[in-house]
Amino acid sequence: MPVIELKIPNLGESISSVTFSKWLKPDGSMVKMDELLCEIETEKANQELSADAAGKLTWVAKEGEDLEVGALFAKIDSDVAASAPIPSAPPASAPPAVVPPASVPPAVAPPAVAPPPPPVSAPPPPVSAPPPPSYASGHPSPAAAKILDESGIATSAVSGTGRDGRITKDDAQKAATAATTPSATSAAVPPAAISVPPPAAPTLSAPSFSRNERRERQSRMRRTIAKRLVSAKNNTAMLTTFNEVDMSAVLALREKYQESFVKKYGIKLGFMSIFAKACAKVLLEMPDVNAKLEGDDIIYHEYADVSIAISTPTGLVVPPVKNIESLKFHEIEFKLKELAAKAKDGRLSLEEMTGGTFTITNGGIFGSLMSTPIINEPQSAILGMHAIKERPIVVDGQIVIRPMMYVALSYDHRVIDGSTSVTFLVKVKNLIEDPVSLLLDL
Repeated sequence: MPVIELKIPNLGESISSVTFSKWLKPDGSMVKMDELLCEIETEKANQELSADAAGKLTWVAKEGEDLEVGALFAKIDSDVAASAPIPSAPPASAPPAVVPPASVPPAVAPPAVAPPPPPVSAPPPPVSAPPPPSYASGHPSPAAAKILDESGIATSAVSGTGRDGRITKDDAQKAATAATTPSATSAAVPPAAISVPPPAAPTLSAPSFSRNERRERQSRMRRTIAKRLVSAKNNTAMLTTFNEVDMSAVLALREKYQESFVKKYGIKLGFMSIFAKACAKVLLEMPDVNAKLEGDDIIYHEYADVSIAISTPTGLVVPPVKNIESLKFHEIEFKLKELAAKAKDGRLSLEEMTGGTFTITNGGIFGSLMSTPIINEPQSAILGMHAIKERPIVVDGQIVIRPMMYVALSYDHRVIDGSTSVTFLVKVKNLIEDPVSLLLDL
């Protein structure tokens, strides 16, 4: 059989090149069919490539190299696998033969002082050979590998709980936490027996007045994010309008029904599902905000696929939750949880990253009080949520303290008029401040 060339596959219409992250198999090693060979980084997610045949692997690409789709990255000599002798399993040691009692000839009766003969035990059942371990066993996901590298923890010291023993991000985080937590043995010693050493002098990670520098190559995702943000600033007529929302009614709703909601659906009711549902309702009422510009045409969507910004160790991703207008609150929450878990483990597929007619980003989880979010092209608008802070406001002529949130809507003025953007944000504000009208679809 000829030498098989492995090339970078076509991963989608928008992806023309990838970054070769790292090899998972050594150069010159024997690989099996469908065995994982390497990791590549696209502008949307990390991918793992596997062997198309069994044989001897020869590296072509280098780690950190940028490759075009269709470029050669490895070769497999399948003749080596075909000519290599198949090792036979060593013969299992046969259990000692046991003579059944019926075949034992009668013996002379022993003297009275001799002890009775020991009973004959049955031979142990044959032990079947354990199945060969999966290649994924002990192999970390990209996010897990980053955490272990930063913590200085070897992969051999971590037990994987993922599929086929794969080390997940959660496994890596637990291992990193355990490495910095005092051992259980010292915690079990009575307080009187613990001697506290004198405080050591603080050590500086760098000398005073350091002028050291270090250079790191940007990841492909970070480069793509930068390119798209600059494109959105340069190629759209972006403008931002602001408003503030009284969160009292939503907080009261969650406090009153949260326990019943969790008991029935097994998941908590969050702010994001409420905002997504409110935006979806108004998007269908105001199709301009839900549209995109394509050449000289405007494409209007009769559905609301809301992209949710999720922060990951490698950058910000915005996978869409499709048909928000048709989903119930618990269905939205489950989908958000699923997408967030996949994003943080680097397991989002290209299909899950594609699409979206409108975006919501929540800087409030990091403490942001106000910001101007940048449009997620080719969409025409993005809503920014922020931190909830108690502030004095005037209600019915009285100064009261209320939990308030600033919201911002950035929009492409080529598609959306100023009055349309303001009206959209006010409608969303009214639904959040009166969530009953949202639940009753009023």
